[in-house]
Amino acid sequence: MAPEGKSAFMINSTFVRPAGFYINGFTNIPHAKYFYVFLCFVYIVTVLGNGFLLLVIYLDEALHTPKYMIVFNLAFADLCGSTALIPKLLDTFLFNRRYIVYEACLSYMFFVFVFGCVQSWTLVTMALDRFIAICFPLRYHTIVTKPAIGVMLLCSWVCSISYLALLVKLVDRLSFCTSVVVVKSFFCDHGPIYRMSCNDNSLNNIIAYVALPVFILSPPILIALTYVFISVALKRIASGEERLKAFKTCSSHLILVAIFFVPILSTNIATAATAHIHPNARIINSSLTHTIPALLNPIIYALRTEEVLNSIKKLWRSLRASQSIDTHLFIHSSPVPAKKGWPVLPATCQTSHTD
Repeated sequence: MAPEGKSAFMINSTFVRPAGFYINGFTNIPHAKYFYVFLCFVYIVTVLGNGFLLLVIYLDEALHTPKYMIVFNLAFADLCGSTALIPKLLDTFLFNRRYIVYEACLSYMFFVFVFGCVQSWTLVTMALDRFIAICFPLRYHTIVTKPAIGVMLLCSWVCSISYLALLVKLVDRLSFCTSVVVVKSFFCDHGPIYRMSCNDNSLNNIIAYVALPVFILSPPILIALTYVFISVALKRIASGEERLKAFKTCSSHLILVAIFFVPILSTNIATAATAHIHPNARIINSSLTHTIPALLNPIIYALRTEEVLNSIKKLWRSLRASQSIDTHLFIHSSPVPAKKGWPVLPATCQTSHTD
């Protein structure tokens, strides 16, 4: 056998693709089941809140605006992200089904990260919407149009899906030393998996470090820049009442940004700065970072805004009106019960008046 063929044979013979992964997060945590019950409650409220918000925006044509296209996209990403993570997390730890097959683990990784990336860049799109509304109010409706917002949201989806597809493909080329790999995380996390490979994982390391500025650092920096310009524009407003009103339109978004990015940044900074952070503390913080924002987003940003509350009231009134009309028609279309021994007349005869 030629030397090239022999070396290729040796490489292929030592390549090991594991049959599955064993997820080993949340170990030795006292009263861990209460935490899983809490996550179950978080998931139920997340589904109800975001599902209700999606339904309201879909049904009320008054909310079919560029601003609420962004809100709809965020609610959809929140709903899908929580559905991709929490049910499997509960199944893994609450019912102790910690083994997951190789292909399912890579799919798990892909969907959790895709929806997280879309959430991140949707918050940037919201910041741009507020920036144009306050700094260029007269040109808002010519700049912020449905096609423009649609292109921005589509780009966030396409870029996130493309990047995560590449990330998962690079994991698929790794070789592992054992047939079952133990993952020290609460889901099929990219970092704990690729670091346990036996062959060259330099490309995985590069793409992991690229994700830090692209999806974790760039969005809050861009959002901070937009609010610097917004603050400058607000200082030019003479009326304090108008300034307060403009600030209130931004306060909900700032709360969302803080809830989403502060835990992520603090966890990454703490992990990079010190190696002494307890694994369980990191895992609990990361799991809450992935789940709590999706719970609070519809409550903080949408369900307490005047437009959405008015839409809910309008839909509720139309629903009650339609129910009352249906009840009225049912009562008047029902035949009058005939007395014993009397012939049953048609409904038209029963409702007619006699002189």
